[in-house]
Amino acid sequence: MTAASAPADPTRPDLGAVPVRPTRGWLAKALVRRLVDRLPIRLRTPDGTVVGAGDGTSPLLEVRDPDAFWRRLEAHPKIGLGEGYMAGEWGVATGSDLGDALTPFAAIVPDLVPRPLQAFRRVVDIALPAVHRNTLEGSRANIAAHYDLSNDLFAHFLDPTMTYSSALFDPARPWSEQSLSDAQQRKVDAVLDAAGVTEGTRVLEIGTGWGELALRAAARGAHVVSLTLSAEQAALARERVRAAGLHDLVDIRLQDYREVEGSFDAIVSVEMIEAVGEEYWPSYFAAIDRLLAPGGTACIQAILMSHDRFLATRNSFGWIQKYIFPGGLIPSLTAIREVSTRHTSLRVSNVHAFGPHYAETLRRWRRRFDEQWPAITALGFDETFRRMWEFYLAYCEAGFRTGYLDVAHLTLTRQP
Repeated sequence: MTAASAPADPTRPDLGAVPVRPTRGWLAKALVRRLVDRLPIRLRTPDGTVVGAGDGTSPLLEVRDPDAFWRRLEAHPKIGLGEGYMAGEWGVATGSDLGDALTPFAAIVPDLVPRPLQAFRRVVDIALPAVHRNTLEGSRANIAAHYDLSNDLFAHFLDPTMTYSSALFDPARPWSEQSLSDAQQRKVDAVLDAAGVTEGTRVLEIGTGWGELALRAAARGAHVVSLTLSAEQAALARERVRAAGLHDLVDIRLQDYREVEGSFDAIVSVEMIEAVGEEYWPSYFAAIDRLLAPGGTACIQAILMSHDRFLATRNSFGWIQKYIFPGGLIPSLTAIREVSTRHTSLRVSNVHAFGPHYAETLRRWRRRFDEQWPAITALGFDETFRRMWEFYLAYCEAGFRTGYLDVAHLTLTRQP
């Protein structure tokens, strides 16, 4: 497997051989040692040495195969950390939490690499692979690589609504007293309210998931066309629609947003823009503009990052793209405003950000994933897959905990 290609079977990632470099990893080891000496964490090597600025209450990381890990991290700084965890070359000690361990790193992402070495970014960055472009065919393959893994897999760690996006908790009550199902339904209702969905509203949903939003919109009396590129999601969503007796109001389609015709009073899209790719953002927003009826409203839920970080990472290939979301790219609010202004008559008229809610959502997913692992492994997923998903969920949780990532409801309307 080349460094710029995704695993042929994402349920069994191929980590390949540990790279060999002239420095044999000493540079990566020195940089990590310098880094942990200023972070509230501890790092232990097999000889019992413990370094880091943390104390006895701080997360404890363990480097279990130092020769392999330092060489891997040095060869591929953006991908090596996650691959090293997948390979078992490092981990967290008993009693420490992976999300807690990654949070201090997420808090200083822009400064992880010393400034004198940032000039070498182009040398170590891997270009986005052409095979992951979100063409009509490419989008279907990229979506299938993640969402068609197994409906049973997702059912084991998601809540009963089968909602795979950030929940929205009630700020008036302690989050610990709120179920994830209630918070997810609250989120869905907030999207529908922002888009003005009521009885008789013609709704287009770009990105079905497993059908919860379509069901709740139809329960309001709306007529819903919902689009997905995942055959697994479509099958379960249609089953849920039939079971609810709402098949006359909901049309679940295996269809790309670029292929839709019609006119809709409301368009909603929850955490789908991240799968569009920067190259196709103009097409995505142009489709919303073309399909939205006069006086209509669109609401998208989008994961966001700061514009400077977006500019710094937009053209480089990372661990998440290689192993979790091929073809994915997180936008900035500035980028969304610029694209929608340049290519459509739509403008972002309201922004409701709630990043900390995503951190809590991810924490609960990860806890449930760990609890349900015996049932998940019975589906055919192995230990490498387990570590891959543990790292993915904890990595994202740390990003939202520190504000490196955010999530928001963006309301789009036409200028008067």
